[in-house]
Amino acid sequence: MLSGELTSGVLALRLAVALGIGLLVGLERERRKGESTTLSAAGIRTFALVALVGGLSAMLPGLVIFALAGAFVSVMTALSYVRTDAKDPGLTTEVALLTTFLLGGLAMREPALAAGIGVVVTALLAARGALHRFVRRVLSERELHDLLVFAAAALVVLPLTPDRGFGPYEVFNPRSVWRLVVVVLAIGGLGYVAIRALGPRAGLPLAGFAGGFISSTATIGSLGARARTVPALRHEATAGAVLSTVATVLQLGVVLGLTSVATLRVLALPLAAAATAAVAYGALFALVAARRRRGRASAAASRAAADEDVGSGGHAFDLRTALLFAGLVSAILILTGLVTAWIGSRGLLLAAGLSGFADAHAAANSSASLAAAGRIEPAEAAFAVLVGMTTNTISKIIVAVAAGTRSFALATVPGLLFVVGVAWAGWLLARS
Repeated sequence: MLSGELTSGVLALRLAVALGIGLLVGLERERRKGESTTLSAAGIRTFALVALVGGLSAMLPGLVIFALAGAFVSVMTALSYVRTDAKDPGLTTEVALLTTFLLGGLAMREPALAAGIGVVVTALLAARGALHRFVRRVLSERELHDLLVFAAAALVVLPLTPDRGFGPYEVFNPRSVWRLVVVVLAIGGLGYVAIRALGPRAGLPLAGFAGGFISSTATIGSLGARARTVPALRHEATAGAVLSTVATVLQLGVVLGLTSVATLRVLALPLAAAATAAVAYGALFALVAARRRRGRASAAASRAAADEDVGSGGHAFDLRTALLFAGLVSAILILTGLVTAWIGSRGLLLAAGLSGFADAHAAANSSASLAAAGRIEPAEAAFAVLVGMTTNTISKIIVAVAAGTRSFALATVPGLLFVVGVAWAGWLLARS
């Protein structure tokens, strides 16, 4: 079954990995067996031996012996289940035993992969109580429905979506657009979980900052939808929306540092000023939200109100918001392609501005690459990066207005303009 000639030392090491997997899974099952009143046929020794049987049978040439060994383990496992099913109808130990056999065989070919899967299997077995409590007591029926929607979008629809360009300059890629739908759903779920775990005062601002590293525009759309669903959280949503731009600025710095250090030096002050402005604006609204909540009767009442906000706050994964955001981005992409086809893509600033509508980092990467190749000066590249950052801010403003409430837009749009305005002021100050 193994390809090529392996030394005895390598074979012994892989057998040791198989044995380790069996001992690890068996250790967890042995502890579980000690906690149960029902005697189980499989403990730490059985799991260790089954893993070794899987590894030894996989060492031998051909698949016949491995298949026979697997059939023997399956029959013995079935007999064990028949003997204990009246008192313990669960199949967890039996399935874990078969999985351990297969992992023992896999360890002879891919020891690192087998060891990793073995750890995951053991963690799943050990998390039985926590998982059961989460599904039965924490996860509501509506949240389960939302989770299924997200799973279908990410695991069913996304792989089936065409991965090629359409329209002018083939700028519209259905796979990329639907990936944005999945990202928006994921960010919405992140915000929902953050609220449940930390409360809205810390949850939404933290979720906004973290979501910005995936997509700041998508994060703003998701938080706008949260503000629309739960108007009481509009200040926290605004804080998270503006804090998401901190991630945009940090990523711009990384892209420029990897592509053109000279361009990064020119933009060091503007980017630092923009990040500081975003943090200050987001912190201001977080403090306003905290002061508003502090006015309530007590910390317990505040927590109860936060839970009430979440409970009435719609869905963990909001498909409508995700589709709206994807539609807006698609329209921007198609418009960009039409304008480029009409005017042409020779101008650096035009190209940076148009690409910035969809992604500020694409504009930064293309401009910095030209500077690194010596085709333009770092100052020209820096100016193009700021143009892309500005048009990307326009996209964020459009999403904020379309996805959120009027009060959310009135609070968030000035913050976005403030951040990009401070960046331009830093540029002018650095050149003076």
